Amino acid sequence: MNTIKNLLLLIFAGAILVSCGKTSYRKTPGGMAYQIFPGKDTQRVYAGNFVKLHLTQKIKDSVYFSSNGNLPIYIPINATTQPYDLSEVWTSLKVGDSMVATQMMDTFIKRSPQNIPPQFKKGDKIITYVKILGVFTSDSAAKADEEKGKNEWLAGEIKTVEKYLADKKITAQKTPSGAFIEITNPGTGNTAVSGNYVTVNYTGTSWSGKRFDSNTDTAFHHAEPYSFVAGVGQMSKGFDEAILFLKKGGKGKMYIPSLLAYGAQPGTPLIKPYENLMFDIELVDIKDKAPVQPTMPPTPGQQNIPQQPQQ
Repeated sequence: MNTIKNLLLLIFAGAILVSCGKTSYRKTPGGMAYQIFPGKDTQRVYAGNFVKLHLTQKIKDSVYFSSNGNLPIYIPINATTQPYDLSEVWTSLKVGDSMVATQMMDTFIKRSPQNIPPQFKKGDKIITYVKILGVFTSDSAAKADEEKGKNEWLAGEIKTVEKYLADKKITAQKTPSGAFIEITNPGTGNTAVSGNYVTVNYTGTSWSGKRFDSNTDTAFHHAEPYSFVAGVGQMSKGFDEAILFLKKGGKGKMYIPSLLAYGAQPGTPLIKPYENLMFDIELVDIKDKAPVQPTMPPTPGQQNIPQQPQQ
């Protein structure tokens, strides 16, 4: 909550400065306009450090990306910088500082028109708000802090799922990492184990019940059973663990915290960043291992082409 409050204060302060016509924006050597709002800490950012921050980007007054309210971002600070880029400013910041930077899409188009994504248009203005939360002198220290934050976040997500299940009076089993599966039909035979080649039917939904994917709904254009090797990381961690609670023919519903699903980068606009998900699941078949893929025969006409002698 404090981070969100700080960001709102930053945006508000920037709006006042602009409206009064008294901006104290500076420009980087590459021409990017920016303003720093100093914090009280004295720990500076140096090249070679790793920075923990929250970042929000707005394009035409609409939020294009924001980490606020979610897990922070960790980035390495390189000695080299790019013109008209945030990298020009990192080493001017300290822990606790906030920054607002303005970039015009016309400048990017002029410099590299072939590399502009189609959603960005001439005349667009990009405003970036940054809050520096921490600085680390090594990659290992940054990763340790990031892992600690993820564990705390996941613990909160698990509590949210547990409350949902309790409120709905749903009996579900918990996987080792913290996903849950409600078994409606356990199936028959042996339970799936890690390394088995399993075939499933599934439908994925958001917490509100909105479908984002299914291999039984023709609207998603892949209505056919889906097969994978269970327990080896071919699926999201929550899905991978929950499938091992079913036998052949078993059915159930998975309840998966976001960090055991798709986390910050779902890869589709149908799923929000850090969104807990549900899957209706049917374990259609179990095989001991994946079938051996057939060896492709030689291309016709090439079977008898002699190999070039080694020089």
